[in-house]
Amino acid sequence: MGKNLQTEGRLRPVDLARGHGLSTQAVRNYEEAGILPAADRTPAGYRTYTSLHAAALRAFLALVPGHGHRTAASIMRSVNEGALDGAFRLVDESHAQLLDDRRTLQAVEGALRDLGKDAGPEPLAVSGPGGTFIGPLAGALGIRPATLRKWERAGLVCPRRDSRTGYRVYDGADVRDARLVHQLRRGGYPLERIAPLIAQVRSVGGLDPLEAALGDWHGRLSARGRAMLAGAAELESYLRERG
Repeated sequence: MGKNLQTEGRLRPVDLARGHGLSTQAVRNYEEAGILPAADRTPAGYRTYTSLHAAALRAFLALVPGHGHRTAASIMRSVNEGALDGAFRLVDESHAQLLDDRRTLQAVEGALRDLGKDAGPEPLAVSGPGGTFIGPLAGALGIRPATLRKWERAGLVCPRRDSRTGYRVYDGADVRDARLVHQLRRGGYPLERIAPLIAQVRSVGGLDPLEAALGDWHGRLSARGRAMLAGAAELESYLRERG
């Protein structure tokens, strides 16, 4: 039966799965999720696909590395529903996020240069003797106090406690560390990867570990940009196939 189907230009789920390292169930799941167009059925109820479905699968798999699974799926659903403006908006949003991430990287590099020059942190409102409390610091960073407490539990910031009130007091070094953690989190770094960087910045190891992380970050952003180009090429091919 498979040979006859292929002779007629029709494909089975296994024909689409083969070459992509996918299971036939994954192909069926993609169809049910709207990532692939709906398949025709044989009189016996078996799914049959065409070159259009093959092009859709290639487009989706090419979009995932640059846009992520969820956004890639939303792009394909929009295309298959005929909502091209919605699909293009999603693509534009991913590119805007990549640009924002590049700007964030530049901000982190600026913070690193400040550390290299032993510059102090940006001025923050001082709420207590010799430092700032958790509320003003969280407000200055645009995060919640609970986030700072989470970073403290992870060892990323180490404020002292006011002897009279027991409140956390963040000195200049704590503020510097919080700023670095905040920027690295925006760049997508998990806490477990940030912890050794902050620890080594504090130690005699210097700033080399952070510089290496920034180099890796540059590489990941470049890889995402290139993946977006590859995804765009396959998406355009699919759009031409759809006509």
